[in-house]
Amino acid sequence: MRALCWVGAGELAVRQVPDPELRNGHDVIVRIRRSATCGGDLPLLAGRVPFLAVGDVLGHEFLGEVVEVGPQVRRHRVGDRVVVCSSVACGACWYCRRDLPSCCDNGSADPAVAEAAWGHPTGGAFGQPRTMGGFAGSHAEYVRVPYADVGAFTVPETVGDDRALFASDAAPAGWMGAELGQVRPGDVVAVWGAGAVGQLAARAARLLGAERVVVVDPEEGRLRMAERHADAETIDPRHADVTAELRERTGGRGPDVCVEAVGAAWNGHGLRSLADRFTGGGAERPAAVREAVHACRKGGSVFLLGEFTGFVDAFPLGAVTSKGLTVRGARQHGQRYIPMLLERMARDELRTEHLATHRLPLERGAQGYALFRDRADGCVRVVFDPDLPPSAG
Repeated sequence: MRALCWVGAGELAVRQVPDPELRNGHDVIVRIRRSATCGGDLPLLAGRVPFLAVGDVLGHEFLGEVVEVGPQVRRHRVGDRVVVCSSVACGACWYCRRDLPSCCDNGSADPAVAEAAWGHPTGGAFGQPRTMGGFAGSHAEYVRVPYADVGAFTVPETVGDDRALFASDAAPAGWMGAELGQVRPGDVVAVWGAGAVGQLAARAARLLGAERVVVVDPEEGRLRMAERHADAETIDPRHADVTAELRERTGGRGPDVCVEAVGAAWNGHGLRSLADRFTGGGAERPAAVREAVHACRKGGSVFLLGEFTGFVDAFPLGAVTSKGLTVRGARQHGQRYIPMLLERMARDELRTEHLATHRLPLERGAQGYALFRDRADGCVRVVFDPDLPPSAG
């Protein structure tokens, strides 16, 4: 089959790779209909995540059709249209039973590597190297889905592919940021980042009862999307002092909840050593996190949704303690949220089609990631459709 693979030095290419096969009774094989780029892919291409190997297939936000079913699968049949959670979880371990699937003890193919990096093994994810699961990604014609009864969800007939696609990763991540950030009715919420996750965090905050939501981003087109689709106010940091503006809009207090959906900015180039990646020598620079901590009102909540891979520098710990802030972060617990999100999509409460700004065939994957990385041509997300001819798009 065709798949979009990493071929070294931040480069991508479409290659022929072996078709996926069932490896245990809980697997299904899914034929991909839609697969999207995600900000979580960019650290891989920038060399910030160790153990990415030549030939690894990228992609983790996807929707498709079940074409083969393991003998122990109970919830799915051949022909089902399913959206698959980007993270892999067993559904039975201590963490899964406590509704923390991205912390799953059994979701990674190589837990020892994650334990060395972060102190404990974590759940796996599609399209990631050994440090985060080691499962082949979705930028391909087919993908193997382990623990399919836990991580794959049948899409309601009334929900189109372009809407349901975002229930795989961006929508549950955004909802988690608002919910675990403790958004309450009447709150003022600020969201840093107007990409897909940031816009959906803003929409989730409104659905959870926030009185006002303010989105911060330097891209005018994305801000206009947030105003239209998330019912949000906006701030362009190129033209305003963000912290001062947020205080002005909140009677001097600052937002009740601040959600960071940007991630780290690495200003180096090329690969770094393992020591740099897992020690202070390779520290990332979370500018949006610092701004969120300083802007948040006393006693407020800051939630980190952005993609971070290791250590960070200049974290304002004094502001956290002095202001009495609650700071949380997580990889998205999609299995917890996807059924509810699909229901909201079916009721037309949650619309996501506008986020799919570009659609390309797999053969143009490198071009798609360049558009996405550079935010060129108004790009929010690139959706790859393996059925499109190579010249399409």
